[in-house]
Amino acid sequence: MTKKSFPKPSDLPVPAGAEGWEKIYPYYLVFQDKLKDKENEKFWFCDSQHWPTVFKPFETIGGEFAVKCLGQYNARHLMIPNANGIEFRVHLGYLYMSPVSVPADEMATRVPEFQARITHYFQNWEPMLEEWKKKVRGTIDELESLTFERLPDMVPMADIESGKAMDGSEVLLENYDRLIALAYRNWQYHFEFLNLGYIAYLDFFNFCKEVFPDIPDQSIAQMVQGVDMELFRPDDELKELAQLAVELGLQDRFTDPDDAAGTLTAIAAAEGGDAWIARWEQAQDPWFNFTTGNGFYGHDKYWIDHLEIPLGFIADYIRRIDEGQTIKRPTAELIAEKERIVEEYSDLLDSETQTVFDAKRALSATAYPYVENHNFYIEHWTMGVFWRKVRELSRTMHSYGFWEEENDLLYLNRNEVRDALFDLVTGHGVGAPDGPIGPVYWPEIIAERRKIVTALKTARPAPALNTPPEAITEPFTRMLWGITTEQVDSWLGVAEEGSEGVLKGMAASAGVVEGRARLIMDSEQLSDIQDGEILVAPVTAPSWGPVFGKIKAAVTDIGGMMSHAAIVCREYALPAVTGTGNATTTITDGQLLRVDGTTGKVTILDGEGAAPRVEGPGAHSHDHAPAPEPARV
Repeated sequence: MTKKSFPKPSDLPVPAGAEGWEKIYPYYLVFQDKLKDKENEKFWFCDSQHWPTVFKPFETIGGEFAVKCLGQYNARHLMIPNANGIEFRVHLGYLYMSPVSVPADEMATRVPEFQARITHYFQNWEPMLEEWKKKVRGTIDELESLTFERLPDMVPMADIESGKAMDGSEVLLENYDRLIALAYRNWQYHFEFLNLGYIAYLDFFNFCKEVFPDIPDQSIAQMVQGVDMELFRPDDELKELAQLAVELGLQDRFTDPDDAAGTLTAIAAAEGGDAWIARWEQAQDPWFNFTTGNGFYGHDKYWIDHLEIPLGFIADYIRRIDEGQTIKRPTAELIAEKERIVEEYSDLLDSETQTVFDAKRALSATAYPYVENHNFYIEHWTMGVFWRKVRELSRTMHSYGFWEEENDLLYLNRNEVRDALFDLVTGHGVGAPDGPIGPVYWPEIIAERRKIVTALKTARPAPALNTPPEAITEPFTRMLWGITTEQVDSWLGVAEEGSEGVLKGMAASAGVVEGRARLIMDSEQLSDIQDGEILVAPVTAPSWGPVFGKIKAAVTDIGGMMSHAAIVCREYALPAVTGTGNATTTITDGQLLRVDGTTGKVTILDGEGAAPRVEGPGAHSHDHAPAPEPARV
């Protein structure tokens, strides 16, 4: 019998060693026994697209700020008629979400405000976006200015003479509060334009569905593709550096990019090396403020702090250039295909409808790049500086004996850190021999929390909780996360006949290819990817761009048509199927797959769980299926 619902939160077993896990997170982030009946009535899905790893206590800040600020722009700024924000909870270490709908009788009253607000933005898009960049950069500069230094053993005589009357503790306390406030500020800025980008695309999407009832979702997406996004700029910088290295004959200096200092010294000593180093240093600000993760975790590695990462990508690009491969994105081909599809559908419209179509497409194309570009400014740049400052504070407190490992501050929540800081400055200021209490209080608690987090990581999250609604209509849930009625049915095992060995997901980027699977569960494994493999991951990060030129296709567990994985794959002309729900738990490394990004199907061709063999010609790399014929209207 087919299941009708997912497990309730209380039904999921707690991994051995993780007992008491609820206590390591703030009370308002976990399901409450007193609210069990209400919370069990709601459908919750796991956002492993943005938070694929168990939270350490301090790391919930990213989830809290992001989802709260997303909601405020829907419900308080833009007054979107059919969508409020998203409730969220942490369960067994993972983030679960439940979209909040607008009561039917309130929708009409929000329409005038919604129209007025989005009209203001869309009529002033360019100047407001320029102002947005200044606001965000200003916040980043403030973050950079924060310091978390040890307190002086003795206040300097100059401070006595100037009447400063402070001991430096106020800097630690105030800068910590500013650190949190500045991150919160940029997360509010983050959503000022993001939801508008989705709204513009959704408006164009819905219009196309109305006038072309049979138009594939992908054809609509292709009508706004081929854009020059700032999110691709870090990867483009690496490609230019690789090309310059080849032109200067520096290939032999990249034999050991893991030794960043040695590699850069060898380049600088070579003929023409000074020109390359100058270009390298130019690229770093700001484009190396980029992480191989997604910016939401304290362990994410940023290029600017780990120069071996960009050097490794450059070395691989050099290899591919020397082998005669093309490393640039096929932008010209994407634009040509976009223009072909636009013309094909435009020809079917009368002049009046054509005018509306052109206006909506132009607006969507204008707003669309921001859907990805904001990532660089917030998740990468802002959060890169934020985590660097968090590590600096953690090291300072570690030097006073508060914890055993330099980065153990991550096992405290942000309010506990403030208490620990006051403990530190009090113990230091009093001058008692025993000092602050923290060194005898926190190590034992951190050890217990470390054990709990490690235990939570041993279990994969349930894709969803409780009973889903009969139909999922909330537009952001569908577009961004790929949470559709069909996908939920698939997760529940409502399988199509003859679907053994076939995974169904979102048809995110067109094309059909065959290749061997490479499972990537963490960005640390990216170097394992070989040319021509198919990337299978819970989710891809936008910063994985340097490997997209090596792979044939991408398959993810979660993500919709406007997810990062879908957008990036379309811009690299790679077939992609997103939102499969269980690709990483069904497919094993090395299995032969056929990825059909046009229909949203992934077929396992060999090994355990393979589909029954069907005789016929196989697909080959980059044999992209022709675009479906447009509907006649």
